[in-house]
Amino acid sequence: MATKKRKVADTKVEKNKIYSLKEAAGLVKDLNCTKFDSSVDLHIRLGVDPKKADQAIRGSVTLPHGTGKTKKVLVLCTPDKEEAAKSAGADFVGLDEFITKIEGGWTDVDVIVATPSVMPKIGKLGKILGPRNLMPNPKTGTVTNDVAAAVNEVKGGKITFKVDKAGIIHASIGRISFAPEKIEENSQELINAIVRLKPSTAKGTYLKGLSMASTMSPGIVIDTKSVQN
Repeated sequence: MATKKRKVADTKVEKNKIYSLKEAAGLVKDLNCTKFDSSVDLHIRLGVDPKKADQAIRGSVTLPHGTGKTKKVLVLCTPDKEEAAKSAGADFVGLDEFITKIEGGWTDVDVIVATPSVMPKIGKLGKILGPRNLMPNPKTGTVTNDVAAAVNEVKGGKITFKVDKAGIIHASIGRISFAPEKIEENSQELINAIVRLKPSTAKGTYLKGLSMASTMSPGIVIDTKSVQN
């Protein structure tokens, strides 16, 4: 059952209209149905086959205005790296005790950073961390010896993204309290990063569909031509 606010929001989105990214960044604020500072998300449908290894798009990007959310970071490393991780602002630092906690079902973090030397120990956590998009990966910069730099990047607005089985990337690019310009610029930065990762084997249209929505609010269909530089 739709709430009164949601019904009003639905009337503000013109049926069959495709908006520019700039228009969507302004309209999404008018459509907000929540009392909290809800997330603004982009949903990007790509012309790829995620079953093919070279088309399983994944990567990371640092949003110019951050995400508006303080991310909890776990660093899994050997003792010689612990102080650097803590100094950079990691929320949790260690190894064996956290592997045991994760095996027990604990995943109360947003990002996990690991050093290459401990990855053999972490491999067995794939079934738990993989579905939650928490598994450290060199492609997203979360497997590195420079744990301090990785933590600083995450805390400074770096996000990771990954195409799902349906060929869609879902990513949070800010909060509803952001100015429209910041929502637009963060969105464009993410899209640019995804476009740069276009595989040479992908045929036809790469950016097939694009929409924006905040938590519990209707989606806004965006013209893909308005985001391609």
